[in-house]
Order: sequence, then structure tokens, then C-alpha cells
Amino acid sequence: MAEAPKPPAASRAGMKKELPERFRDYKDVWVFIEVERGRVHPVSWELMGEGRKLADKLGCQLAAVVIGPKAETTKRAIKQTYHYGADVCYIVEHAALTDYRNEPYTQVLTNLVDTHKPEILLLGATPLGRDLAGSVATTLQTGLTADATELAIDDDMCLGATRPTFGGTLLCTIYSLNHRPQMATVRPRVMAMPTPDPSLSGRMVWDSFKMKEADIITKVLEFVSDNTSKDANLAYADIVVAGGMGLRNEGNLRLVRNLAQVLGGEWGCSRPVVQKGWATADRQIGQTGNTIRPRLYIAAGISGAIQHRVGVEGADLIVAINTDPNARIFDFAHLGVVADALTLLPALTEAFARRLGARALAS
Repeated sequence: MAEAPKPPAASRAGMKKELPERFRDYKDVWVFIEVERGRVHPVSWELMGEGRKLADKLGCQLAAVVIGPKAETTKRAIKQTYHYGADVCYIVEHAALTDYRNEPYTQVLTNLVDTHKPEILLLGATPLGRDLAGSVATTLQTGLTADATELAIDDDMCLGATRPTFGGTLLCTIYSLNHRPQMATVRPRVMAMPTPDPSLSGRMVWDSFKMKEADIITKVLEFVSDNTSKDANLAYADIVVAGGMGLRNEGNLRLVRNLAQVLGGEWGCSRPVVQKGWATADRQIGQTGNTIRPRLYIAAGISGAIQHRVGVEGADLIVAINTDPNARIFDFAHLGVVADALTLLPALTEAFARRLGARALAS
């Protein structure tokens, strides 16, 4: 994918007003640590790795924000923030924060921002993170770039958040020049997972929870998980095999599934395949589906539209199979094979089955 063009310096200068006096003491990079039902969402650690780079460029501290109940799982999350590079962790614990609810979480996070004044605030673009980020940005009357695919500090030391736009046909870099904090959400697996260092530690800052349970309109009556053992786990798979419209019909998706099974990986598809009803939405890869970072990605019969590219370009090795030598997927694939996937996929499955000592699947 071509790098998003940056506005000329003169153009940015024309857009930028004098930063209001009330924002001039805002500093540090914050990452909201998403803890739900005792589990930290991995996107939080991915953002800590990216936040560390931004903080180092700005010469400021990296801070984590942990909100939740007073429990062992919360303590564990706090400790892990330092392992992933936090210099300081802002903590709010209360029984009313056991389950995510927009109203109390928004008040807690906006109060923390008003008190401690971060320059940048990052959240995961998960259902929880998207809900919270929109509310916090609206309450603080600041800018928010949703679903960013790249974060960088520009020459003016402002955050540039790049994301696809116009249906994924273009990339744009968005700046919040005159408001603080500069906010962005980033989808899981867009950023690389950093390596934790258990020897690291940092400072803790505690804040209080001022709402009363009676004042919170939303009540959690029951938690019903929508996960089943058969759900796709594309985002964190090491090997992914995917098929597109080049497979010609729904029945030929079995060729993708067979190869994925032999390789011990997951299988997915492009958006048009889901739109055709050949596969469920949890198998979709791309800007509006799953973002993946596998060690190996095999794309069979996928043209390589920008929406798909956004979701896969973090893979270590991309192997593309397409009958069209001019297919866009060859522009970013590491290895390209001009061939009919209907012929090559069974051959690969048989070859890998022999090599790995696995039993070849019946077609």
C-alpha cells in the first residue's frame, strides 16, 4: 500500500492555529488497557508497544490506564502494564466498574484526562473501545481518528493517524492540531505485539470513583457469551489460508479449508465471498473483517483490493495465487504464483500432507 501523502508543511501551518493556552501543559502518551471479565484484550499490549515508540519520539512518558474492580485480575493487569513499557499506571478500582458500562467508564476516563492531561490517548478498536472512545472524545470535545492503521509523530510533534477512507480506496492521515488529547482507536493485530520484559516496573497513580451505583442508569443483569468453540480465531493464527471469488463457487472453499487443516492453521475469505453467502462474517479478512498478522498467509483467488490489503499486510510472508498476472495482490505479496487455485490448492495440500506426515484429506 502506498504511503499516505502528508500535507505540505505550509499547508499544515495554515491549518494549525495557536494551541489554546489550556492545552499547553498536556503531555505524555496514554493507552487504555481493556480489561473485560478478568482478561486483558491483546490489542492493549499491541498499543503499548506502539505507544512506547510515540512517547520516545516526543520525549515523554508512556502511561497505562486500568479501570476495573478491586480484584486479583486487576492487580495482574497493572503489573503487566510495566512489562509492556509503561512508566506510570493510572488506576481506578471500584466494585461498580466490574463490568463495562459506558456511563461510569466515560466519567472515569474523562476525569483522569481532565486531571492529568495526556497529549495522546489510544484505545483498541474493539466493540468496547469504540463505544468508550466515541463517548470520551465527545465529552472532551476533541478529535478522534477511528480504525487507524498507522500512527506517527510529524515534524511539528503532532500525532498523525492514518486510516483508509472512501470505502478503502484511499489512505488519509488525520491530525487533531488544535485540541487535546489527540485520540485514536486501532484495530487488533494492526500493530505488532511487543515482547514483555518482566524486570520492568513503574509508578502507580490512584484515583477515586465518584459515582454512586444508584446514579448509573445501565445495569448488568447477565453476561451471555457469543463465543463458541467453532468460531474463527483468525486474528491470532500463525497460518491462514484464504479464498476469494477466483474459487468460482462455494463448494470450492473446501480446498482452502483442507490446506488450512493440513498446515494446522485457520481459513478465511475475502469480503465478496461473505457477501455471496458462501462463508460467515467471522471468516472475513480485511478492513471490515479481521486484521491478521500470521507468519504465513496464503491467498487463493483473491484480487487484492485495498480493503483486503489493510487486513493482511502485517503478515510475515504473503503467498498469492491468482490466474491474473496483473492482479493487485501481486503488488504486496512476497511470493506470487500465476496459476489456477483450483489446481494448485489440492497439489499443495497433498505435498504438505506428505511432508508433515499428515493424512491427506479426501476431496
